[in-house]
Amino acid sequence: MRVAMVAAERSGDQLAALLLHGMRQRWSGLQASGIGGPLMQAQGFAARWSCDELTVRGLVEGVWAYRRISAIRRQLLADLLHQRPDVYLGVDASDFNLPLERQLNRAGIPAIQLVCPSIWAWRPGRVHAIRRSVRHVLCLFPFEPVLLERHGIEGTFVGHPVADLIALEPDQAAARQRLGLAPDDTVVALLPGSRVAEIAALALPFLHAARLMAQQRPQLRFVLPTHEGLRPALQQALLQTGMEERVQLVLGQAHTVQAACDVALVASGTATLETALHKRPMVIAYRMQWLSYWVANQQRRTPWIGLPNILCQQSLVPELLQDQVQPEALARATLAWLDDPAAVAQLRQRFTEMHLQLRQDMPARASHAIAQILAA
Repeated sequence: MRVAMVAAERSGDQLAALLLHGMRQRWSGLQASGIGGPLMQAQGFAARWSCDELTVRGLVEGVWAYRRISAIRRQLLADLLHQRPDVYLGVDASDFNLPLERQLNRAGIPAIQLVCPSIWAWRPGRVHAIRRSVRHVLCLFPFEPVLLERHGIEGTFVGHPVADLIALEPDQAAARQRLGLAPDDTVVALLPGSRVAEIAALALPFLHAARLMAQQRPQLRFVLPTHEGLRPALQQALLQTGMEERVQLVLGQAHTVQAACDVALVASGTATLETALHKRPMVIAYRMQWLSYWVANQQRRTPWIGLPNILCQQSLVPELLQDQVQPEALARATLAWLDDPAAVAQLRQRFTEMHLQLRQDMPARASHAIAQILAA
């Protein structure tokens, strides 16, 4: 079984690595190559390019990187047409994957997309590109196959892999022990994102907010998880805000931090879903280049940008966007959760219901679906 895969960012790397693990249970001699990250490589994936080379945030930033990314896609297409895989799996990153998948399907190489492009949230016009490009869509959320079927696209709900990884009742005490935190500490997780542009936009506001919270409640403990590539920028931000002694910077332990915390300040993205699955209250924030935000906002289909609010179709947690991303507002909204245990208890119940719905053993279900698609 020869598989080509492309994951264009760290969250996709995590999804693809889990899928690769499930596929190896079904196809023991699996060979997988393409574009990916360290978690995929740990599963035996041969990465021609790192997923970090494709990571782009926002329309304007995408224009700046267009030539470089287009060159990578052309070279990958040529390689795949020369050494044809049995199947191509695009993992999220629809702007990169859909044009490539369309050409591969035309050449007789079946293309399957893991993660349905969020036509239910923004850019509904992409549904036509999906229909022209892919053989099948493996959907992480239960309402997506029905939506795709309305447009003549086949899809299968496979569940969200993060829901399989995270315990229904995360062990907060064990997580705190791993991080060197005391059982009775009040812990605030700072999650400003996993991309360079997100750190540039959100690290300083998050750290200034942490400084304000520390001034009001000196007993608070702050923990910020990240990866090696972002550590220098975050260390500079810590020095700039005078928070280097107050914020514990940890590498590669985002889930441990989410399990350990009492409340989280989170950049919009996959981390919001992970925090919800850990049953932790949060404040969601996002800020990006103004033109990119304006274009995206014109095509937004829901009143929310955070996955927990979108999935529950309710304003469960605060969202602060663009000019609202101010240290005072971030600090005030975060501290409010610590003062309202009844609201936290209700939130945990809603997040538990969501967790149960999304927990479907994605690697096994997706591998089974892929086998059925290829046998059809």
